[in-house]
Amino acid sequence: MKFIPGNGGNGFGASFCILGVVQQCLLATAWAQENHAEMVQVSEKASQVHRQSYVFDGHNDLPWVIRSDGSRSFEVIDISRDQPEMHTDIPRLRAGGVGAQYWSVYVPANTAASGKSHQMTIEQIEIVQAMCEKYPDIFRLCLNYEDILKARTEQKIASLIGVEGGHSIENSLEKLRRLFNMGARYMTLTHSETLDWADSCSDEAKSDGLSEFGKEVVREMNRLGMLVDISHVSPQTMQAALDTSEAPVIFSHSSARSVADHPRNVPDEILKQMPKNGGVVMVNFFSGFVVAESAENTKDMFERGCALRAKYGDDEEAIRKEMAAFRAKKPILPGTIHDLVDHIDHIAKVAGVDHVGIGSDYDGVSVLPKGLEDVSTYPAITQILLDRGYSEADIHKIMSGNILRVIRESETVAKWLQAK
Repeated sequence: MKFIPGNGGNGFGASFCILGVVQQCLLATAWAQENHAEMVQVSEKASQVHRQSYVFDGHNDLPWVIRSDGSRSFEVIDISRDQPEMHTDIPRLRAGGVGAQYWSVYVPANTAASGKSHQMTIEQIEIVQAMCEKYPDIFRLCLNYEDILKARTEQKIASLIGVEGGHSIENSLEKLRRLFNMGARYMTLTHSETLDWADSCSDEAKSDGLSEFGKEVVREMNRLGMLVDISHVSPQTMQAALDTSEAPVIFSHSSARSVADHPRNVPDEILKQMPKNGGVVMVNFFSGFVVAESAENTKDMFERGCALRAKYGDDEEAIRKEMAAFRAKKPILPGTIHDLVDHIDHIAKVAGVDHVGIGSDYDGVSVLPKGLEDVSTYPAITQILLDRGYSEADIHKIMSGNILRVIRESETVAKWLQAK
């Protein structure tokens, strides 16, 4: 596995790497041997159930990999071919039954200081557009619910764009509208750093949730038909967004805090409000958020990354060395796919099965549970859900139906608000 330096999983920006490849692979192997983790065997019934629907994943960071490792070019990294150093390529998307995907157009939160966030986000959107143009028989760029249905009729992967962090709008509603007009259909209110108008879960608070401008951002997103994503934000921001939004909200890539106690995960008091709001929590696969012991060892990962950046500046080797020493003492144990399904279980029990989905964070995380190594592995989740007694109808809701409903309802709210 390649260890991706720089997005939702590790949160340190483009240049951070949690552990060296060899060290982390040895750790993962030792953990698996110790715990005798078994690969899930996907039965014919599970395969059939999986094929009858499709996976609609809430968060994949492939565009950042294309930018950082591929010079923004699908000629340099041709995803129609196997890309074993990555989590995502077309053959494995097909093998995993992926039918719709929110592609994250992440840029590091620290780009706000240099005033580059908005322009870099536009460049990331252009990477997604270029992907759809390069592989038109595979991907269809989608802007609304009807586009998604058309893409599925054509047996293409419906491709939507998600902005990861409100720093991308640079405190401007006009820049928010520009990103929407370019195709962005959700925005995560913060990433790893608190903004002038919204508090992150991994930084000091400024607004006790959302400022008045932050609430205006949420209202404008409702009016546009842009989903309000409250992954990465503080519980106070989660609550403020729920209180303000007239449309269902999403967590594009967050797991359950009662299962693994990490600030990136969703507390039960928020989960209990999801039925009233109508939103969906799309479960993140990063072992540091999913496995209880790993969550304890990564609680301050974002803050530690910022501190190292402040200490060493652009000295990447010094940053890597210090992080490796820290991780040797407090490793990220990979866990297994069963740990991931525990989060789905918990959210389904507390919020209801209509309010849980899949938000892997592939190609944006450094450590994944055994059995979830890449985008080909989603059918194993279907198998375990069947084993745990979930009906076929409920599995289809989790895999795609719930987020589809949220999109449709968000568009209905937008039409109503625009008519007002």
